[in-house]
Amino acid sequence: MTPSLQDAKICFIGGGNMAAAIIGGLLSKDISKQNIFVSEPWDVNREKMAAIGVRTTISNEEASGDADLVILAVKPQVTKVVCEELGAAWAKRESLPLVISISAGITLASLAAWFTQNGRAPHIVRVMPNTPALVGEGASGVYAGEGVTEAERSLTSALLGSVSKATEWVDKEELLDVVTGLSGSGPAYFFAFVEHLIASATSLGLSEEQATRLAKQTCYGAGKMLVESSDEPAQLRKNVTSPNGTTYAALVSFENAGLKDIVDGAVKAATVRAEELGKN
Repeated sequence: MTPSLQDAKICFIGGGNMAAAIIGGLLSKDISKQNIFVSEPWDVNREKMAAIGVRTTISNEEASGDADLVILAVKPQVTKVVCEELGAAWAKRESLPLVISISAGITLASLAAWFTQNGRAPHIVRVMPNTPALVGEGASGVYAGEGVTEAERSLTSALLGSVSKATEWVDKEELLDVVTGLSGSGPAYFFAFVEHLIASATSLGLSEEQATRLAKQTCYGAGKMLVESSDEPAQLRKNVTSPNGTTYAALVSFENAGLKDIVDGAVKAATVRAEELGKN
């Protein structure tokens, strides 16, 4: 029987930034620190986790031994070794935990094959989170592997809900690559845009400090309007744009520079690269 998030024994394999973000979200939901066990080989990360009050170890087998939920939060290049180790360690377990993988690009087929050390593999869910999860404002794409139950989907959604404001289940695994191109890599697009806004305003006379404060708040405010308004993005854009006004002039400049094609090309490039990484 799949437990609720409040009752689940949760294991993190890897204690880096994304694991820390999720753990912080769980603790904000009053999940017991004693129900969270982190396996992390690096002393610095493990000590940070211990300082939070969750249990820590350097042993993947120890951390996952009686876990209901295991979150794979390791680098893609070590995922195979970790999965094979866990699969062997779980040989004598009567029931296997639900595994949530946030290892970028690693397919369900690969994960299942690596876990199958004793003729069986756990139910697996793949997640593509993004870095705003570090401040509790994440967006995640999710795909469920074969056999994942509705209760396990609910457990996954509850876990991600601690750090993600948007959790979208996709019905094809390859769509996680599109999620990567949209929300996974998306924060960097906005950071780059803000960099250019600041540089442009600075070149026109504002101090860098003033330009930075105005650009940050403009993007924050616009983002909040996007989330909280019932209007579509296109309508919000129209609301700001007076005929032949300043915003209109800027948008015409964007159009003439091929903004639509630039954005389309960026999202497609990131999506294709995600596909390539998944094949390596």
